[in-house]
Amino acid sequence: MAWWYVIFAGCFEVLFTTCLRYVDGFRHVGWTLAFVAAMCASLFLVGLAIKTLPMGTVYAVWTGLGAFGTVVVGMMFYGEPVTIPRMVLLCVLVASVAGLKLVSSH
Repeated sequence: MAWWYVIFAGCFEVLFTTCLRYVDGFRHVGWTLAFVAAMCASLFLVGLAIKTLPMGTVYAVWTGLGAFGTVVVGMMFYGEPVTIPRMVLLCVLVASVAGLKLVSSH
């Protein structure tokens, strides 16, 4: 169950980084509230996960998932470049996150 917390925490991280694009210096109340809610949900889930999983592994997987998802959202919806080097590096990131999960003792 703890790994599901990490996965959902990563999803909320993608959501809060996407909301951050629209907060406009925290002047746009709706986006700011969405940002804060997603950030709190993400941190809450990470807090649950580190009760049973190694803290360093949870943090690396959580931020890795968030980084991967944020880059993909940027490429799909915001016109960020889709280049071979970026795709290769995303694959390395995914392999690293998967490797950390595989070598975790839990």
